[in-house]
Amino acid sequence: MLCGKSVVLGVSGGIACYKACEIVSRLKKAGADVDVIMTEHAREFVAPLTFQTLAKSAVVVDEFKPVKGYDIKHISLAKKADIFVVAPATANIIAKFANGIADDMLSTTYLASNAVKLICPAMNVNMYEDSVTQKNIASLKNSGVIFCEPGEGLLACGDIGKGRMAEPEAIVKAITEILTPLQDLDGKTVLITAGGTEENIDAVRVITNKSSGKMGAAIASACMDRGADVIFVHGNISVEPPKGVKAVKVRTTQEMYDVCNREFINCDIAILAGAPADYRPKKVSENKIKSENLTVEFVKNPDIAKSLGEVKGNKRLIIFAAETENLLDNAKGKLLRKHADLVVANDVTAKGAGFDVDTNIATLIDSCGNISESGKVSKRQLADLIIDKVLAL
Repeated sequence: MLCGKSVVLGVSGGIACYKACEIVSRLKKAGADVDVIMTEHAREFVAPLTFQTLAKSAVVVDEFKPVKGYDIKHISLAKKADIFVVAPATANIIAKFANGIADDMLSTTYLASNAVKLICPAMNVNMYEDSVTQKNIASLKNSGVIFCEPGEGLLACGDIGKGRMAEPEAIVKAITEILTPLQDLDGKTVLITAGGTEENIDAVRVITNKSSGKMGAAIASACMDRGADVIFVHGNISVEPPKGVKAVKVRTTQEMYDVCNREFINCDIAILAGAPADYRPKKVSENKIKSENLTVEFVKNPDIAKSLGEVKGNKRLIIFAAETENLLDNAKGKLLRKHADLVVANDVTAKGAGFDVDTNIATLIDSCGNISESGKVSKRQLADLIIDKVLAL
């Protein structure tokens, strides 16, 4: 659910520190990367080693501790975070946040971060209801900070009232809803291909293409964020497979063909963003070819998209068409020949739409003939557009 997401958890000094341990444990089980920042007072309640063991990362406390290399922690963690969570958040740390005070690692990193911020108050009922605390909370809410409201009941001090930190389960649920607001692929399994395959010419030479796998990886991340289980079949890629996918590495088009046909049986959707080689050498030399002139005869490789299109039934098949000319005609023809539901066509010669860049410009054509243009967007934005189209089919 949270694979690939970075959570920075700030822990300030209160008895509810022990609940923060469960927050870390739940986040790790959900696949998130977790970094913990503790105040000096928090260390009086829970040892940093506890969080370090649960988070599997070093706990940060002292902003003046010597660093290895040039890693300014309050800046690096601030930039790394997808969400900045403070739990428990005492009246003191809330006051610092509201008034721009940065006198320790937690408050300094908080102010340096542009990430979404979630604060989980924990304090005595009278401290919580105090007019100054309420003013500070209101100020932070007005600036866009999200609060996980405290519960009511018996507090550690013996008083009864509002101020008890929300339960870890509720806090992790709030984090999940913030980071993955759409879950419209929940219960679905999506097969995604990415990257280029390669075919041997001789013992040392291969034929391949310029595909980076960035588009396929972006689609995989988007599908996981929206609740899907993802099978990621990839050839040569310049990016790491997204965390949380079932990644299957292949080399040749035949290998990709075999894996896709095997895995498609248990999938609901296939999105073929990979670039398998259409041809392979008819003969492969066992030794390195040494010749002034080299002539290679090629034969057709198996057609992955067509084979899936012939057996898809009620499943959805989305294909890509990387073209250099006659974009619409070629894409429409491919859509029909492969029995696909949607084709994502792009002119790879256009600036911002070629291989190994972080943007794309696509034309989406469905099997009913509806056409839409993406404009120049990031690959992640295009991934979400594709998913929206698939769900509307």
